[in-house]
Amino acid sequence: MAKVIEGLYYSESHEFIRVEGEFGYIGITDYAQHALGNVVYVDMPEVDDEVEAGEEFGAVESVKAASDLISPVSGTVVEVNEALEDQPELLNADAFENWIIKVELSDKTELDNLMEAAEYEAFCEKD
Repeated sequence: MAKVIEGLYYSESHEFIRVEGEFGYIGITDYAQHALGNVVYVDMPEVDDEVEAGEEFGAVESVKAASDLISPVSGTVVEVNEALEDQPELLNADAFENWIIKVELSDKTELDNLMEAAEYEAFCEKD
């Protein structure tokens, strides 16, 4: 079973968001990195770009597949994880530690549309 962390929010497209105040750290879940295999490239937006809940904001490429990144929330990108530019394999090492973008949330009620840990675990078991 892939690792799932309590206190995070999860989307059906296997992104997570860790909320700290008005900010959210968005990345892919452990389940997603297992499914992708060895990650070789991460396509990220620029700082100040707007992301929309349910919309694509980048992509993760592995040796066997490419997968769009779908934002779980709307907001403004305030930081990108530059370490992933040179070391995309960090997502395989620890998907939850190595977030992809940090956003300033524009609507915290969007979090209500996401799954909590137990719901996400059940969702992955069905997948």
